[in-house]
Amino acid sequence: MVTTETIHEILDTVQDPEVPVLSIIDLGVLRDVTINGNQVEVVITPTYSGCPAMDMIRAHIRMVLAEHGYNDVKVTTVLSPAWTTDWMSERGKEKLKAYGIAPPNPKQQVCHTSLFAEEAIQCPHCNSYNTRRVSEFGSTACKSLYQCNACHEPFDYFKCH
Repeated sequence: MVTTETIHEILDTVQDPEVPVLSIIDLGVLRDVTINGNQVEVVITPTYSGCPAMDMIRAHIRMVLAEHGYNDVKVTTVLSPAWTTDWMSERGKEKLKAYGIAPPNPKQQVCHTSLFAEEAIQCPHCNSYNTRRVSEFGSTACKSLYQCNACHEPFDYFKCH
């Protein structure tokens, strides 16, 4: 008999194509799993409503479940409530940092070194908070581009929202 726990274990292997160290569970994109007879329904919420990775994520969900014998799969996308970085797992945030992407801060921290208050972002390479935002948009819409003033390395920051 199939259980939601079994499906969760399988879905933990579905990675975000834009940040391949994160599973959809780490990212908090997986919202629910429902089993109705032979059908498995997987409910997901995109990090952004226009996230281009969602088509690939839906396809990977279907493929990995089919590989495990689940052929009647329905993938439902819900936009409300909107995804938030609060849904990311602590394991996912640790994976981001190890991958070189600054994870979202648990709460807004402010640095007052300029005329305008900015969120203090820790460099994932050297752990310095002496960083600056280079661009509001990084390699994807859900990240901003930063540079560390201490080690001079550029890095993405996974934006809070």
